[in-house]
Amino acid sequence: MDFIFRSVEPMELDRNGVLIAMSGGVDSSVAAFLMREKGYNCLGTTMRLYDSHGNDSGSIHTCCTEKDVEDAAECALRLGIPFEVANFTSEFKEKIIDKFIRTYEAGGTPNPCIDCNRYMKFGKLIELAMRRGLFYICTGHYARIEENDGRFLLKKAIDETKDQSYVLYSLTQNQLKHIKFPLGGMTKSEVRALAEREGFLNAHKHDSQDICFVPDGNYEAFMENYTGKCYPGGDFRFSDGTVVGKHHGAVGYTIGQRRGLGISYSEPVYVYEKDMANNIVYVGTQDQLYSTGLVADDVNWIAFDKLTDSLKVTAKTRYRQKEFPATVELLDDGRFRLIFDEPQRAVTKGQAVVLYQDDIVVGGGTITEAIGEMR
Repeated sequence: MDFIFRSVEPMELDRNGVLIAMSGGVDSSVAAFLMREKGYNCLGTTMRLYDSHGNDSGSIHTCCTEKDVEDAAECALRLGIPFEVANFTSEFKEKIIDKFIRTYEAGGTPNPCIDCNRYMKFGKLIELAMRRGLFYICTGHYARIEENDGRFLLKKAIDETKDQSYVLYSLTQNQLKHIKFPLGGMTKSEVRALAEREGFLNAHKHDSQDICFVPDGNYEAFMENYTGKCYPGGDFRFSDGTVVGKHHGAVGYTIGQRRGLGISYSEPVYVYEKDMANNIVYVGTQDQLYSTGLVADDVNWIAFDKLTDSLKVTAKTRYRQKEFPATVELLDDGRFRLIFDEPQRAVTKGQAVVLYQDDIVVGGGTITEAIGEMR
């Protein structure tokens, strides 16, 4: 498809102006439609984050491909709003890909989608909107923002099956006041029905499911190709030091993993710890996966400025996980400790822990350690 990127000149700051983050998917397309219908002055923008050449296969449900750019441009044209592509490839490399690799090499399991929201969608795009003279940015995320006595609250979406508040916990007050989430009060089926009614070609397009720069899911191969390093094999061991097999590089395994270990034992075994300095992956039984709490750093509070006392919350340590009750308390160095009401499985360094009270996001942080492991 051939299309023309219309130049967009800077304008005076416009509180009715909004930059629409258009991924080429149905959600951002419907978000753009809704903002236009509400009378906002809209600019559609697609972020170019990395070279996606070769990732346009219809069997791979990722984002940021050339086809996605074309779909976004076609939607903007249909809506009659100006459109541009913003190149953030160098920033994406530094903030997302390089951190992804550092975290795996340190023994953690990163969440690059959270980092992309933090640094790119709600960092660089807000900066771009300001340069374009636009007060707001808008995305197709399923979440809600409400203002209460001058404080902006992040809340779960009405459609709990599509709720994305977990990946948005790092949003600040300054960012929240510049963000619109028009899909937060809709269900996915309503979004697709609206897109079909309006004749959007992407009305039934698959949602992206994979990490955009590793669409085949082979993280170790990606890292070796990207860094030029070879991650050597080593030992699988039990907690008593017994060698029970050989692994193919410790970076390629994550806490809770069972499949692909190639270990023959009388009962299923799982990865529960990694010693990166000595290239050892520790495995054990299901019981050894459970922890009674965790510590998190890189903390962001949304519901208030600072935690002043222990607080009962519900929490998630993985995106699709069911919330569990816990108590959070602030540590002297700004980190927080979370103590679970009941032991939780496969708490993993590098992942986000997000805290809730009912449908309000209290805050969250990055897991640095599991505590009280039942080993």
